[in-house]
Amino acid sequence: MAIKYMPQIGAILICDFVGMQEPEMTKRRPVVVISPKIKDRWGLCAVVPLSTTPPRPVKDYHHQLQTVPPLPKPYNSEWHWVKADMIYTLSFNRLSMPSDGKDANGKRTYDDRVISPEDLLAIQQCVLKGLGIKG
Repeated sequence: MAIKYMPQIGAILICDFVGMQEPEMTKRRPVVVISPKIKDRWGLCAVVPLSTTPPRPVKDYHHQLQTVPPLPKPYNSEWHWVKADMIYTLSFNRLSMPSDGKDANGKRTYDDRVISPEDLLAIQQCVLKGLGIKG
């Protein structure tokens, strides 16, 4: 289900990239929100995608992010790679909370997490490098 609010910077969400064309992302995958709430800009936020596959070669715009506990299946690796050279500003319609199943009453539960300030800073520095900006 699509989010209906501006997510917190550093939040991990699931993005549906279906409909985009290679070499863009083209499937569902976790992302990290990198944009803060901006007045008078509702319905959009900037994200960087995560991958469980290590990049080859690792560049200075990649960041290895530990996710403990792991995200819900099928993204349940302890480690993800941030692809900070692939920044997207997307509609909330593409974004959802990671779902970790249902509770005893059958109500869907969500994995609501935000990365550490240290990881967020590292990702922001990787974004600058991915854009070719010395930071």
